[in-house]
Amino acid sequence: MKKIASIALTTILLVSCETTPKKEKITVNYPTTHKADSIDTYFGTEIKDPYRWLEDDKSSETEAWVKAQNKVTYGYLEHIPFRSDLKKRLEKLWNYEKLGSPFTEGDYHYFYKNDGLQNQYVVYRKKGEDTEAEVFLDPNTFSKDGTTSLAGLDFSKDGSKAAYSISEGGSDWRKVIILDATKNEVIEDTLVDIKFSGVSWKENDGFYYSSYDKPKGSELSAKTDQHKLYYHKLGTPQKEDILIYGGTPDQKHRYISGSVTEDGHYLFVYPKTSTSGSKLLMKDLTKPEAKFVTILDHTDTDSYVIENEGSKLYIMTNMGAPNQKVVTVDAANPSSENWVDFIPETENVLSPSTGGGYFFAEYMVDAISKVYQYDYDGKLIREVKLPGVGSAGGFGGKKEEKEFYFSFTNYSTPGSLYKYSVETGDYTQYWKPSIDFNPSDYESKQVFFTSKDGTKVPMIITHKKGIELNGKNPTILYGYGGFNISLTPSFSIANAVWMEQGGIYAVPNLRGGGEYGKKWHDAGTKLQKQNVFDDFIAAAEYLIKKKYTSKEYLAIKGGSNGGLLVGAVMTQRPDLMKVAMPAVGVLDMLRYHTFTSGAGWAYDYGTSEDNKEMFEYLKGYSPVHNVKKGTAYPATIVTTGDHDDRVVPAHSFKFAAALQEAQAGDNPTLIRIDVNAGHGAGKSTEAIINEQVDLQAFTLFNMGFDKLPNQAVLKEFKE
Repeated sequence: MKKIASIALTTILLVSCETTPKKEKITVNYPTTHKADSIDTYFGTEIKDPYRWLEDDKSSETEAWVKAQNKVTYGYLEHIPFRSDLKKRLEKLWNYEKLGSPFTEGDYHYFYKNDGLQNQYVVYRKKGEDTEAEVFLDPNTFSKDGTTSLAGLDFSKDGSKAAYSISEGGSDWRKVIILDATKNEVIEDTLVDIKFSGVSWKENDGFYYSSYDKPKGSELSAKTDQHKLYYHKLGTPQKEDILIYGGTPDQKHRYISGSVTEDGHYLFVYPKTSTSGSKLLMKDLTKPEAKFVTILDHTDTDSYVIENEGSKLYIMTNMGAPNQKVVTVDAANPSSENWVDFIPETENVLSPSTGGGYFFAEYMVDAISKVYQYDYDGKLIREVKLPGVGSAGGFGGKKEEKEFYFSFTNYSTPGSLYKYSVETGDYTQYWKPSIDFNPSDYESKQVFFTSKDGTKVPMIITHKKGIELNGKNPTILYGYGGFNISLTPSFSIANAVWMEQGGIYAVPNLRGGGEYGKKWHDAGTKLQKQNVFDDFIAAAEYLIKKKYTSKEYLAIKGGSNGGLLVGAVMTQRPDLMKVAMPAVGVLDMLRYHTFTSGAGWAYDYGTSEDNKEMFEYLKGYSPVHNVKKGTAYPATIVTTGDHDDRVVPAHSFKFAAALQEAQAGDNPTLIRIDVNAGHGAGKSTEAIINEQVDLQAFTLFNMGFDKLPNQAVLKEFKE
């Protein structure tokens, strides 16, 4: 049956500044989404899946549905009167030069730069500080529409060779092109069908990479669960690449990565069955007949080698240390019983790196960076006094480099680069963006609120100085809460525009993330996943209670696992917010593990096949399965990409279809589907701007604004 929602909206058709606003009624006709009789049985319980047909990304029927949905969505967005003004402002603010930290390979200094509105960053290089830079790689030439992006660039030991990977249409599948870096010329055939892989060079002769066998059926949605590590020797065809690890019954892992030490002495291999926890194996590359030595034969911890000094290994681990520590061990006897603490665990989460012959220990203190420098004997050299309160990154480089660059940013400060001397600890500002935005007009405040079970959770709230806490400030509450990922302060041009218009941007550090170590992560996984949603709900209630905003001016936003967060919270508490923006979300929790690499997320989620208790728990919060007819849901704009082969778009398709059928209120329920786009990485500047404009315009319009809020006139919604 065709679902039609008549939404009475007053809109303004702006002919000129002097014209009298003309009111118009818009009727949103949702495309027909037919139902099929698809039923699954879990532990004796039948579950209907009427939109299963939308999982077929190859079908013409799904393609037609996508086109029809986009037609409705863009038809709606085009009626928002200030959408074009918002785009002009976002483009203007975005249009400034952006620079990446320089790095040295061979005789050249390389750096990434975007002139302003280029779709992709360009890689430049120069010999010496005072020479003119030349273009090394320009991804803007890879495709006419900017949808082919540079996904990685790695150099051989002496910098004479390079391998760069590209992503087409946002897919996680990669191609790798090999260059003579000195001449900047392609030297052999392109490697294809590579996925979830870096490139780690063995001297100058070849490199290690990982991939899956090409799946049967759709490469965008078919399951891939046996990763393999290969070695490619330069000058040989890919079909002759040597299988190093994986591909046998005792070596079946969903993710396998390999990394060669800077001195070329050792290869370390990290086989994983899920996104958390890995085994650790070692091979001595100086001995041609050497076999793999197992350092850890289980996936109970996360441990990886960050440095070696001869046979002395430095290993970052959370084994017996939820907040992580660094240990040392001799490669001759590397098993964990021989590990010795080097940088012990503290009450704050450690992220170590190396450069210039030193270790740099970056700690998160309530999600804020603190950095300490140590020598190779474990002696504390100094605390690095950062430029402010926020996030620092990039502390690291080659052993022989005595200077390197680090970045610093927070929610109201655009990222700047600093040149650091490892011997003195002094640094100077190397580059500062010239942007039409004044950070001193804004402020960030960290607060702690209490979640449902009494847990204290931090949140950073950023906005213009001097706003009135009257409950009428448009607010975006952004969250993630999963996979041990930490949300630390960083600048966003889109968020700057939002705050310019009087908006508030709030980010809680939910359980499931890594801000307080492994215990914090585990507290938001499997049968404790509801803690994450409760934390987010409590954050919303805090903002309302303290009159930062109210439910009429609150929007919730999140992507990927954060899309699940938004989907779960809006179905559990549809009364709490005005707008919901789930992006590329994991929304069908009963079937997520049957697509692409989804089975590897089971550490965080569990699966519906584990046992009856896990099935019931997942069914209890799975957004697709908890949409209820007759419920007034918030104004919702679901976003996804048709080439997303990480969280397949079928999640979003099914959720949007269910919402459109169930919606009882007048709020629109739309889905915006980017074509030739994936999970997000490598998306062109133009596509990012267009998406952010549409999300902010949709949000403000459904909060009742006729104009941008800095000149806002609230309109009334009347039937």
